[in-house]
Amino acid sequence: MSIFGTILSKIFPSNHPAAQAAAPAPDAAPAADPGSAPAAAPAEPVDVEAILTALADQNAEKLNWRTSIVDLMKLLGLDSSLAARKQLAQELKYSGDTSDSASMNIWLHKQVMVKLAENGGKVPDDLKN
Repeated sequence: MSIFGTILSKIFPSNHPAAQAAAPAPDAAPAADPGSAPAAAPAEPVDVEAILTALADQNAEKLNWRTSIVDLMKLLGLDSSLAARKQLAQELKYSGDTSDSASMNIWLHKQVMVKLAENGGKVPDDLKN
């Protein structure tokens, strides 16, 4: 599963079309571009902010998931290494210089929030801009 697909599956309920699209079917080839297409079937919007806030409240470590892609990935139990972030950048078609990790991280956080919204997440505007 792609990193973005894993992010979807950690935030969206398993019966949500976005989470189902992110999970590979048994013996199926992975989707060519998991982060680009919105969920096919309409579903109830998922309150991304509420879910992430609840996860943060349960986490012993204080994570700034609202602005940091590293902290967001840690909150979801994902590898937040530079290599993993570069892979996520590739999945989401980052066209900048991946050796400029500060710029890439800012772009990644905003792009993940935009993609969550495109896939049926309710994401406040301040997290997408």
